[in-house]
Amino acid sequence: MSNARVASRYVKSLLSLAVEKGVVEEVHNDMQMFNGICATNRDFTLMLRNPIIRHDKKRDILEKIFKGKVNPLTMSILDILTRKNREPILPEIAKEFHNAYNAYKSIEKATITTAIPLDAELRAEIISIVKKISDRSSVELVEKVDSEMIGGFVLNVNNKQVDASIKSKLKELKLQFQHNPYIKDF
Repeated sequence: MSNARVASRYVKSLLSLAVEKGVVEEVHNDMQMFNGICATNRDFTLMLRNPIIRHDKKRDILEKIFKGKVNPLTMSILDILTRKNREPILPEIAKEFHNAYNAYKSIEKATITTAIPLDAELRAEIISIVKKISDRSSVELVEKVDSEMIGGFVLNVNNKQVDASIKSKLKELKLQFQHNPYIKDF
């Protein structure tokens, strides 16, 4: 079974337990913190995936880092996963938990790529557009800056893309100029 499928099963269980115990926000914050640690500390992620380091040693390391700083439910899932020798998939579980949390809270994730950073007024306008497209009440907007874009924006929402960038318009124009109806092709 692939790691993504295994991770999604653990995430579903963790989310349902968190909902049952009323600690969804705390567990989500813990998973966000864990995901941030994995993203910024490559050695930590490599330690989790290292088959040479014994599982009980990894559990001790996780306990020293997170005990008292995270919700007991989060600590227990870390303990269970290390006992079952599943600690290599912890980073994937942390990422997938955020997606499951967004689905549970009905939050739409959107990505916008622009040539310059967005100001507050434009950000609010983009969020209202995403709300209309997705029919969701909340939006998590991920902003990216691409200096090669020249101008405009590319908005990705729920497998839909709105490309209003000058870069794409110039590419379309270039393709149109390549086809000249007044010159015969031999």
